[in-house]
Amino acid sequence: MYKELSKTGSRPDVFSVYTAEKLWNDPHISRQLLKHHLDPNSDIASRNHRFIEQSVRWISKKFDINSNKNIADFGCGPGLYTIELARLGAHVTGIDFSKNSIEYAKKQAAENRLEIEYINENYLQFNTDKKFDLILLIYFDFCPLSPEQRKQLLSVFHKCLKDTGSILFDFLSINAFNKKEESSLFEHNLMNGFWSEHDYFGFRHCFKYDQFRTLDKYTIVEKSGTWHVYNWFQHYSKETIRDELLENDFIVTEYYSDVGGKTFHPDSDEFAVIAKKRV
Repeated sequence: MYKELSKTGSRPDVFSVYTAEKLWNDPHISRQLLKHHLDPNSDIASRNHRFIEQSVRWISKKFDINSNKNIADFGCGPGLYTIELARLGAHVTGIDFSKNSIEYAKKQAAENRLEIEYINENYLQFNTDKKFDLILLIYFDFCPLSPEQRKQLLSVFHKCLKDTGSILFDFLSINAFNKKEESSLFEHNLMNGFWSEHDYFGFRHCFKYDQFRTLDKYTIVEKSGTWHVYNWFQHYSKETIRDELLENDFIVTEYYSDVGGKTFHPDSDEFAVIAKKRV
C-alpha cells in the first residue's frame, strides 16, 4: 500500500506523459466536460457564456468578420465561438479532439441552419487545402502542449493561414505561475464524481517546474484499477511568447489581457496576442 501511495505523489519528468485523449474522449469525462461547456456560468471547460458573447463582439469588430472571412477555431469544443461567428456570415471550420463535443456542435449547427464544417481530430494532425483569414486557439490550449507539440501546431498554422491572416490565442502568464503553489489533495469521488461514473478515490498533486511550467496530476483509484491524467501548463511572458513565435516564423503584432480585447496589464493572470506570418 505504501509503494502504491508513493507512486501517486511521484513527480514525472516535464512533458513526459500526455493524456489528452483520455481527458477528451473517455465517455464519462467527455460528458462531464460538455456539461461544463454548456453551463453558462462555468469557467471549467470553456469561459462563461457572458464572456464569450463579449469576446465574439470584440473579435467581430477587430477582424471585420463578414461573409468574405474564413475562420478556423482549433479546439472549438461544442461550438460556442463557431456558431456565433457563423451567424455573422463567416465561413467557419471547427476542429476538436472530443467526439462528444463535435457531435453536439454539428447538431446545433443543423438546428440553426448554419453551414459550419466540424472536424473530429487531434488538431496537431490537421491538414487542409483551405487558407484562413483568422485562426483561433482560445482558453490556453497552447499551454498544455510540449515544446515539440507546440512547434508542430505552429507548423500547421503556418500552412493554413493566409499571408495576410491573423492568429488570436491566449496564454497563462508568469504572474499566474508565481501565484500557484505545490499542493496535494485526496478526496472520495474527487471533484464530485467528475472522473468516473463508478465509485473512486482521487488524488490531485500540483507540481511546479523550472522555466515556468506546472503540472496538475490526477490519480484515480477505482475497484477495477488505477489510472492517471496529466495536465501540463507552460506559462509565458510577453517576451517568451514573442521569441517562441518568432522562432516559428510568426510575429506578434498586439498584446491584450484577454481575448475580449481588454487592455494589456502586466499583473494579469492571462494575456492574449495577435500574431501574423513573418513574410
